[in-house]
Amino acid sequence: MNKKFAFILIILITSLLSLKAAEALSVSNPQLNKKQVQTLSSDEVTTLGSAKPTLKKTAYEESVPQVKAANGKVYTYTKKLAVKATAYTASAAENGGWGAVDYFGNKLKVGTVAVDPKVIPLGTKLYITGYDYAGLPEGGMLAVASDIGGAVKGNKIDIFVPDSRSQAMKFGIQKLKVFVIE
Repeated sequence: MNKKFAFILIILITSLLSLKAAEALSVSNPQLNKKQVQTLSSDEVTTLGSAKPTLKKTAYEESVPQVKAANGKVYTYTKKLAVKATAYTASAAENGGWGAVDYFGNKLKVGTVAVDPKVIPLGTKLYITGYDYAGLPEGGMLAVASDIGGAVKGNKIDIFVPDSRSQAMKFGIQKLKVFVIE
């Protein structure tokens, strides 16, 4: 038998088997049409005949650490840190006389975080969860490490809050999770 002919025969048999598998799957699950079934590889389908088939995560998806934000968006992160956090305000007394600006001269806003640059480099995007404070987004927030502070050393962060100093003091010291976002 000619090698070229044998190769073509193998491709035809594989295609025929794939069509038969697609027909069988669509019969066992009428919500799927043949075109949808044919796009699923055999290792992606984990349950057959259920109302909604469950797809396995790819090896890449399983190996990449991700965090799901309160709004449902999923972020890939490179590092997860347990930190102690405090809050600070735009008061010049809390900012070394500089007033309402971060290390780069940008106006302080929700999402500004002071860090120890030896632990979290300046400019790093973060997702922060675990805080309990009415002046911050509920469930977690995106932030940028754009400020430093004299008392911010090691695994400690200082989160800017747009409140009075007396209100910010109510934040206290909280243990939070910080995800370094890619």
